Amino acid sequence: MTKIDIISGFLGAGKTTFIKKLLEEAIAGEKVVLIENEFGEIGIDGGFLKDSGIEIREMNSGCICCSLVGDFGTSLAEVLTKYKPERIIIEPSGVGKLSDVMKAVVDVSADMDVELNSAVTIVDAAKCKMYMKNFGEFFNNQIENAGTIVLSRTDITDAAKVQKDVDMLREKNGAAVIITTPLSDLSGDQLLEIIGKHDTMLDDLLAEVRAERHHDDEECEGHHHHHDHEECEGHHHHDHDHHDHHGHDHHHHADEVFTSWGMETIVPVTYDQLEDVLKRLSTTKEFGDVLRAKGMLPTENPGEWLYFDLVPEQYEIREGRPDYTGKVCVIGASLEEEALNIVFGRG
Repeated sequence: MTKIDIISGFLGAGKTTFIKKLLEEAIAGEKVVLIENEFGEIGIDGGFLKDSGIEIREMNSGCICCSLVGDFGTSLAEVLTKYKPERIIIEPSGVGKLSDVMKAVVDVSADMDVELNSAVTIVDAAKCKMYMKNFGEFFNNQIENAGTIVLSRTDITDAAKVQKDVDMLREKNGAAVIITTPLSDLSGDQLLEIIGKHDTMLDDLLAEVRAERHHDDEECEGHHHHHDHEECEGHHHHDHDHHDHHGHDHHHHADEVFTSWGMETIVPVTYDQLEDVLKRLSTTKEFGDVLRAKGMLPTENPGEWLYFDLVPEQYEIREGRPDYTGKVCVIGASLEEEALNIVFGRG
């Protein structure tokens, strides 16, 4: 099975830098073929990447979307037959439509043992708004079809501008993972892991809370719903029976009781700021009935991140490795979403 990764993006967005990081840090031991397509000009990056021992096949007869039906499908099949690579990286022309490239891969996969591992779009954080306005058809196609969107140059772009970029990108694609952390803070292995799967942090947290609630319902059946925490001690030592002491009826369906709120943010925090917020989340009703929260946020110090986990009356903060963007997920009942937006820097 050959994995195929498509790394798209407008000219100058940073595709070559991203690919080089993957080649050097994540897939150095694999047999990789890079298929480049430059827009009607000699592929200037060919020699640069050839140093990595990668086979370069440049198709300079025009952009990938123009020559897709014949040339691209034939080239892809030929590469698979000739080199039998473990992985193919396709770097389409900056003005190629990602949907066309993906379709070509799917068409070839009908006859050959390949799978589309990822479809990535690199976006220059400083130029996102301009490109969306001026090159809407091509640019938006790359955004809408990406499984992962990488915002490049976020380390030299104003944080408020990056946040606006994320909001614009989210309007076009609500499901993609959006990487806002500077690429220099992430390892090639991390990037490979991120682009190969969707982020499910909020879904996972919701499933965890539902499972705990179901467990508590079974274990505590028959208890008066204002009983002390200790009566259920031992089932989830850090959770107590928090559904009860918030006064919820045991037998509501999870969907009726729980709401979930999630946010991506690049706003940095200090330890003291985060601790203050978590104290309020865990001990007051300021944000609604918070049953569970977790997240990871950057600090002002390059490469330093704080991770947190929270249940009622208890929370933990620890240092962790940089993630692709700052994230906060909260599960609870009657959540005050506007208050959460404000306190985590999005209000």
